Amino acid sequence: MDEIWTYVAKKEKRVRYGDDPTEVGDQYVFVAMDSETKLIPCFRVGKRDSVSAWYFVQDLQERLANRIQLTTDGFRPYKDAVEDAFGMDVDYAMLVKVYSSDSGQAETRYSPGEIVDTRIIPITGNPKPRLISTSHIERQNLTIRMQLRRFTRLTNAFSKKLKNMKAALALHFAHYNFCRIHQTLRVTPAMASGITDSLWSIERLVA
Repeated sequence: MDEIWTYVAKKEKRVRYGDDPTEVGDQYVFVAMDSETKLIPCFRVGKRDSVSAWYFVQDLQERLANRIQLTTDGFRPYKDAVEDAFGMDVDYAMLVKVYSSDSGQAETRYSPGEIVDTRIIPITGNPKPRLISTSHIERQNLTIRMQLRRFTRLTNAFSKKLKNMKAALALHFAHYNFCRIHQTLRVTPAMASGITDSLWSIERLVA
């Protein structure tokens, strides 16, 4: 699981008194992905806080039939959210990346600094070290930015309404799961996970 930043209407620093803070400003897309089939079982749009994390993890747990191994970054609300949703029925670890910081550029840098250390923190169960990774979900974040124009940075294509962004994301993930052949798998994620046995057309998806 991971979350990707974006914003609606205006960036957080430009939100003013009278604006609805739930509708404008910074928004985060919480995304879960199966690293083997590449399926996206669920996502959630909201603020980067404990409330959004809790509802997101609850949604994920309700969609799963078997025990899983789960990896997240070091976002602290995940720990309580996973415990509330899964209890002890999960193999869970955090992968915390430590970045360098240049005192003269920390406030103006657009992207994180160089990764100087990676720390694995087992939380629940018995997660297998070789499977503790956030690389696949971070690559999925890149896919979102490449395929959804409104996520392209430094442009005027950002979402103007929250409901429009949620609709675009729902369509994107549905197309990704059912209509798009994954280059590595040679089938769609939905086919790889056994949800369907055929490639969906756009017509079938929107019907």
